[in-house]
Amino acid sequence: MSKEYDLTRNDLNYRAHDPSGGHTAEEDNAKGPALPVYLKSILLFLGIIAFFAVLYIAQGILIPLVFAVFIAIMLHPFVNFLVRRKINRVVAILIALLMTFIIVSAFGALIISQVSRFADSWPLLVEKFTSLANTNIIRASRYFDINQQDIHNWITKTSTGLFQAGSLAIGQTLVKFGSWIVVLFLVPVYTFLILFYHPLLIDFIRKLSGPRNQKKVNEIVKQTKTVVQRYLTGLVIEAFIVAILNSAGLLMLGIDYAILLGIVGALLNVIPYIGGIIAVALPMLVALVTKSSGWYPFYVMAVYYFIQLIDNNFIVPKIVASKVKINALFSIVVVIVGNALWGVPGMFLSIPLLAIVKLVFDNIEPLKPWGFLLGDTMPPLLLIKPIFKKTIYPKS
Repeated sequence: MSKEYDLTRNDLNYRAHDPSGGHTAEEDNAKGPALPVYLKSILLFLGIIAFFAVLYIAQGILIPLVFAVFIAIMLHPFVNFLVRRKINRVVAILIALLMTFIIVSAFGALIISQVSRFADSWPLLVEKFTSLANTNIIRASRYFDINQQDIHNWITKTSTGLFQAGSLAIGQTLVKFGSWIVVLFLVPVYTFLILFYHPLLIDFIRKLSGPRNQKKVNEIVKQTKTVVQRYLTGLVIEAFIVAILNSAGLLMLGIDYAILLGIVGALLNVIPYIGGIIAVALPMLVALVTKSSGWYPFYVMAVYYFIQLIDNNFIVPKIVASKVKINALFSIVVVIVGNALWGVPGMFLSIPLLAIVKLVFDNIEPLKPWGFLLGDTMPPLLLIKPIFKKTIYPKS
């Protein structure tokens, strides 16, 4: 008995110190040869390309589906509230969709009325802008000693190119308008079906993960729903408050089309970093054209800067509070990638989708480093230490 024990112990010690880990040649051959690192990198790169190619090709299917999933997640608590009040589930879903349709229709009617008013004044704005441009051309030609005709020729050539590009973009927009009408009809249908089959979809995800991962999958699904609900609901409230502040500030300055510019600025503010720059550029341009004093664009910039301080220090931390934080680098990159893949809808959907991806990464052990990379937590070792340390002298 002792000999058998010693033999077993020696065998275990040999396996522990054996570089092969104690595996026989037959076992290694059964597992197959390990892929070299460069081949794994090539396969990973090809997989990423194939993934983004599928996203681009199937955008007509995926965009309304993703919008429907987000809307369904937002409406799910309200539907459950109605169901707990003994209302039939189908009727509860229809009530939620009807209320959403009424709110969106009212907002759309407001936007259309403001846009029509802006369109009526467009010729006057073009005339004022042309007069302002001619005045600046005369000043520039005198200051830089350049022939006015050369400047006019350059502006004419540039404006012609911009007009052609704008006409092409408008034509493409009109072509896509028919597909967007289809999308507007598909989103409510998808939303209704997702809300109706919600228990089936959740049960499918649990069964797909297997019994060993039930707890982890339930946690990921619960956190995902919570993050999306908080983020999107907070985003809507933030856009509403910022629209009111923008419109009020522009009205106080007497800027034309204040309500339209305020709403457009609030919608653009949803897009991180990039949207804020465009949001302030539009009212500054309108102020430059419509106001006699050149100081009004700077007044607009000051008002928007004050609103951004309120938004960043109060509205976002208190209302758009989310457990998932994305750093600025990947926020900008994902917005640009979303625009390249899906256009304007991709810019709005990119941040919530990236937040969900980070949430999944944070809950799966092998993927936690990637979730850390997407976050905004700086390692203490990378913080810059002060050059001069404060010296504390003892009290005499």
